[in-house]
Amino acid sequence: MSTAVAPADQILYRPEEAAVVLRIGRSMVYEEIRLGRLQTVRIGRRRLVPPEYIAQYVELLKREAQATA
Repeated sequence: MSTAVAPADQILYRPEEAAVVLRIGRSMVYEEIRLGRLQTVRIGRRRLVPPEYIAQYVELLKREAQATA
C-alpha cells in the first residue's frame, strides 16, 4: 500500500514518494535529479521534491513529447 498523497496535500516529497507520484522507478528519479531535469531542495543532507517541481518536470516531458511528434 502506498503512503504517497496527492501533490496538493503534501508540501515536500522524498525521492521515493516522487517516484510513486510520477509512476516511475526510484532509480529513474535519482537519474533525472542527477541530470538536472527534476529539481530538488536540500534540507541538511536530505533531498526533497516540492510538488511544483514535479509539475515542472511533467511539463518538460510534455514539451519533449511535442517536439518529437
